[in-house]
Amino acid sequence: MALEYKRNTLVVADYKKSLKIYCDILGFSVNYINISAADSYSYPVFNIPPEATATFVALDSPTQERTFALTEIKGIKLPKKTEPRMSVSVIKVDDLKGIIAKIKTLGLEVLVPYEDNTDGISYIEQGFVDFDGHLILLYQVLE
Repeated sequence: MALEYKRNTLVVADYKKSLKIYCDILGFSVNYINISAADSYSYPVFNIPPEATATFVALDSPTQERTFALTEIKGIKLPKKTEPRMSVSVIKVDDLKGIIAKIKTLGLEVLVPYEDNTDGISYIEQGFVDFDGHLILLYQVLE
């Protein structure tokens, strides 16, 4: 049996605003943008009411096609973030300090950095909360 992790999809209120983080700062690129049809599987998957509209944005990383995605939902009020956080997306980066500096210019919540050494690999990680309350944890392997 083959197992392949395809992508993480985040529900967002404004995909264009979210692209400022995911494309402009983190380096993903847009593969395609598709307005979801009323019978799209996104509606039951995300429990979207029929009066809302959904737009799907597939993003490529530099090493994998359609590895991350955004589903913009319009026409309903999206819930606010909850405590404790229920999930995290973990992304490896090359310039953690530079990326976090750019994230801070957007006024987003940034967590304190954490350094560790696991199995002889030293790394630093730091999270931030995007415009829609999603926790994103970035990490960089230290030389």
